[in-house]
Amino acid sequence: MNTVNTSAPPATLFVFVRLHAAGGNEAEVLDALRAVVSASRTEIGCISIDAFRSCRDEALFFIHSVWRDANAFDDHAEFPHTKHFIEAVDRLVDEPRQVTRTIRLD
Repeated sequence: MNTVNTSAPPATLFVFVRLHAAGGNEAEVLDALRAVVSASRTEIGCISIDAFRSCRDEALFFIHSVWRDANAFDDHAEFPHTKHFIEAVDRLVDEPRQVTRTIRLD
C-alpha cells in the first residue's frame, strides 16, 4: 500500500518550455516572451523565470521557470498574461509548444 507523507513540504517544480518560431516570427515570439516573463515574475508562486534564445538557431527559444509547487504552476496557467501568451505564441510557432514539468534529482 502506498502512503503519502502529508507532513513533507510540496516539491519545488522546475518547468522547461521549448518554442520554435516559424520563419519571420522570431521578433514577435521574443516580444511575447519578454512580456510573459515580466508578468510571471510578479506571481507569488514563481521563484524564478527566464527566457533564452539558442545561439545556433535564432528561431529556437526556451523558458526555464521554478515554481513553489505544482499548484503554483497550475495557477500560473490561469492568469490572463499566461493565456494571452499561449494564444499568441501558438500562432507564431512551426512546431508544437513543448512543456516539461520536472523535479530536481537528489
